[in-house]
Amino acid sequence: MTLLNLDGYTDLPQGKIAAVVTYLEMKERPAALPAEPLPLRAVPAPDLAWYRRLYARIGLDWLWTSRLLMTDAEVAAVLHHPANALFVAEDGSDAIGIVELDRRTPEDVEISFFGLVPGATGQGLGPRMMAAALGQAWQPETRRVWLHTCTLDHPGAVSFYRRCGFTPYKRAIEVMDDPRLTGAIPREAAPRVPLI
Repeated sequence: MTLLNLDGYTDLPQGKIAAVVTYLEMKERPAALPAEPLPLRAVPAPDLAWYRRLYARIGLDWLWTSRLLMTDAEVAAVLHHPANALFVAEDGSDAIGIVELDRRTPEDVEISFFGLVPGATGQGLGPRMMAAALGQAWQPETRRVWLHTCTLDHPGAVSFYRRCGFTPYKRAIEVMDDPRLTGAIPREAAPRVPLI
């Protein structure tokens, strides 16, 4: 069996971007939460336009695009699925953060999206929102809670998740069309990632 040598550099085709993805997991309910839980409101069947606006507000600078590229029917199938749970953190009547849990495999819960709007970061809300997310994720049947982040995300994401009790267990390379070049999102999104 010949193994591919993965050391070194690999050119990307024009219009593509790449990220190193880190997968993290928690295999037992934490004895202590990372902070006092931030109240979250469940949104069982969100309006798709509202959801996409909040998703973009939180994620465009980190090149979150998966839900923006899906059709309405595809997004509704995920968000309205009974095993998918969406929660929002609020400041008054304004949603400032989202936590999305995928419980399709009840013993293996994925935190599929976790984020705060730009104006809410740096105020200690992240650990509080994660404490609330873990409270929702860990049910009697849960054996593992996991998530993933990548190098296009906030540079402190992996260390934040580790402080919250997650352990890295795998890495992958994600290659995709640069959504700024396809017109899916504004060209000025994520200015720290060069357009090539």
